Amino acid sequence: MLCYVVAYLDRVNVGFARLQMLGDLGFSDTVYGFGAGMFFIGYFTFEVPSNIILHRVGARTWIARIMITWGIVSALFMFIRSPMSFYVLRFVLGVAEAGFFPGIILYLTYWFPSDRRGRMISMFMMAIPLSGILGGPLSGWIMATFSGIGGLAGWQWLFLLEAAPAVIVGVVVLLYLDNGIRSARWLTPAEKELLERNLAEDNAHIEPHGSLGAVLADPRVALMCVIYFTIVMGQYGLTFWMPTLVQAAGISGTLKIGLFTAIPYGAGAIAMIFFGRSADRRRERRWHAAGSMLIGAVGMTMSAIAGTNTAVAIACLTIASTGVFSCAPLFWSLPTAFLSGAAAAAGIAAINSIGNLAGFVSPYVVGWLKDLTHSTQAGMYAVSAVLAAGAIVILVFVPARLVNR
Repeated sequence: MLCYVVAYLDRVNVGFARLQMLGDLGFSDTVYGFGAGMFFIGYFTFEVPSNIILHRVGARTWIARIMITWGIVSALFMFIRSPMSFYVLRFVLGVAEAGFFPGIILYLTYWFPSDRRGRMISMFMMAIPLSGILGGPLSGWIMATFSGIGGLAGWQWLFLLEAAPAVIVGVVVLLYLDNGIRSARWLTPAEKELLERNLAEDNAHIEPHGSLGAVLADPRVALMCVIYFTIVMGQYGLTFWMPTLVQAAGISGTLKIGLFTAIPYGAGAIAMIFFGRSADRRRERRWHAAGSMLIGAVGMTMSAIAGTNTAVAIACLTIASTGVFSCAPLFWSLPTAFLSGAAAAAGIAAINSIGNLAGFVSPYVVGWLKDLTHSTQAGMYAVSAVLAAGAIVILVFVPARLVNR
């Protein structure tokens, strides 16, 4: 979770940098949206091979490599001068981080059986709202406090200072992370045997896939790609534009905007734990995932309608956050119900890489619609519609017998 807080902070701090960077560099919202999305093109390209390497060499070495690399790349954003340099660095950042998220989802399947996985994935993915709770005020404070020091703008200091934790935590991972149950020094031999037996029993029902091609050709994997695309569309439609939406609600000043963004993120963190525990306790995945997606869609639509009514807009963004942030960890209990081992490494990476193409589409579409209409309303409506469509796909096409164990 700590690793993902750092990862997400480096991934979306561009949303805060936008508040100053666009004016300083003369970028349009379309340029910003396209650049924000370029991250996911690099991410998509290297996701599957990166996750297969992690499965072969071990989580400790590969996750440490990922974190140290992306920390260095993230710091280089302070040298952006043109749209092309922005696009290239966002692409390279995506390449550097490729494999991290699906690698952790795969890593959790090495430790936890399916009846505990909803809670564990929710705890891990709490990093997304936590990065907003911590990163919003921190980003606002850095930009307000350091602007002009050493001849650097506030957004340049933002990229530099928020890159350092990735390198530090990467070294910690290399020193302390255990690759799996067998290598954990804090477990006794009897405990290791018990946990490994539980996992073997849990995975006994899963049909093995013969090859990487068989995994990618599985229609269930294709269905999961479609569903996750809609979830990511909503997730990044909200996170990349949250500072802008708060600003549009009548909040001014980078520090105040950062503090107000912490409210929706805080509610999202609490909701993730609630939904994850409820899904595990009831052994029910479909309605929990679809229901949270519909809550997110309603909240985003209402936030667009609220306009400059600050209290109502923040309340609606809070509702949106509870749904948007809760549906992603609930989703990941669906594909891990029928994938394991090497098949899980390839399948999870494929689902995540294809689904995360929405991370390119979402900010670009919202930015393009904002330039076209001079408002974020049309973009929020579009993202909400996609999110609602994904909920319907889950309820119609995902059989309960496949995922509700």
